[in-house]
Amino acid sequence: QVQLVESGGGSVPAGESLSLSCTASGRFATLHAITWFRQSPGKGRDMVAGISSGGTTFYGDSVKGRFTIYRNNAKNRDDTKNTVYLEMNSLKPEDTAVYYCASRLQAVHTSEDRYNYWGQGTQVTVFS
Repeated sequence: QVQLVESGGGSVPAGESLSLSCTASGRFATLHAITWFRQSPGKGRDMVAGISSGGTTFYGDSVKGRFTIYRNNAKNRDDTKNTVYLEMNSLKPEDTAVYYCASRLQAVHTSEDRYNYWGQGTQVTVFS
């Protein structure tokens, strides 16, 4: 069992930056890929960015060059905690959504159906 806790988010004007974090806790948490999805009102969840357990990163086309995902590589004693950050720059109103982090063992997948664990979501609002 892995628990995901998100933090960050908020409301900013277009062009500004925000940072989100997602901490995965539990057995084998450091072996999990963590991916950020987002959901706008009336739409499905889209993959934003993901990082595999080995550090390979993936980005959705709409955020390439603006968002960066990275992992805190400092290890706790028994490798049961794993924190991933999403730096969001040059934000646009269309980035407004609820952002969720999700995890699964090892590899990033673009489909939300492949993820076993989910955070509670955090709101990001970008106004023009």
